[in-house]
Amino acid sequence: MENVVLVIHLILALSLIGMVLMQRSEGGGLGMGGGGGANGSRAAGTAMGKATWILAIAFIGTSIALTIIAAEKSAGSSVVDRITDAPVAEAPATPDLGTDLLPPSDGEAPLLPASE
Repeated sequence: MENVVLVIHLILALSLIGMVLMQRSEGGGLGMGGGGGANGSRAAGTAMGKATWILAIAFIGTSIALTIIAAEKSAGSSVVDRITDAPVAEAPATPDLGTDLLPPSDGEAPLLPASE
C-alpha cells in the first residue's frame, strides 16, 4: 500500500512541476504584474490554473496519507527502545597500574632534577 501511494505521490509531484512551468508568466514576479484597472490584480481562472489546484490538493492528500502510513508502522517502537535492546559492547580491560601513577624507577636517576 505504501509503495502505491508513494508512486502516485511522485507522479503527482512531477505533474505539478510540469503544470506550473507550462503556465503563462504575467511578468513582474511575486504578483506585481497585471493590468490593474477595473479587473483588479487577479487573473481569470483558466483550465490550467484549475488543473494546478487539483494536482496540488492531490499532492497534499498523498503527503498526509504517507505520513499516516509511516506513523502506523512506527507506532509501537521508539529509537530509545532500539538503543536499550542492543547488546552493550564491553570496554577492553585495562592493566592494573596500582596506586602509583609513575612507572617504577628501578634504581635509575629521577626524571626531574632534585631541587638544591
